[in-house]
Amino acid sequence: MKRSSKTMIAAGLTFTAALQQARADVVVIVSAHSTITAITADEIMRLYLGDSNTMTPVDIATPSGTRREFYTKVTGKNDGQVKARWSKLVFTGKGSAPKELPSGEEVVKAVAADPHAIGYVDRSFVNMTVKIIYTVK
Repeated sequence: MKRSSKTMIAAGLTFTAALQQARADVVVIVSAHSTITAITADEIMRLYLGDSNTMTPVDIATPSGTRREFYTKVTGKNDGQVKARWSKLVFTGKGSAPKELPSGEEVVKAVAADPHAIGYVDRSFVNMTVKIIYTVK
């Protein structure tokens, strides 16, 4: 019985370590040509909730782990709450929802091409065409 318990504990620890490695960092990016070098979580929240229009936010369309983590940790809202907020802003003419793209790769391409754009992706998508200005914690 001791051997079985030790094996189960070892398997559990291995599984936990694998989960932690699989979960990569979500980062906020801008074009490599942008003059912005850093941004606060509050500024990001204002951009992605329509309270600021100083930059053009780009969003990931599908409810992925990256999108959930970004909105939960940066805005304190879930996907449904964010969509409801944008629906209200669009309906009243007070804003336009962020452009939604199908993948992190597409977000990187769009942000790299527009020095006024801002996006978020899994760190693994970052390349030399964009720069990280915030790491979601």
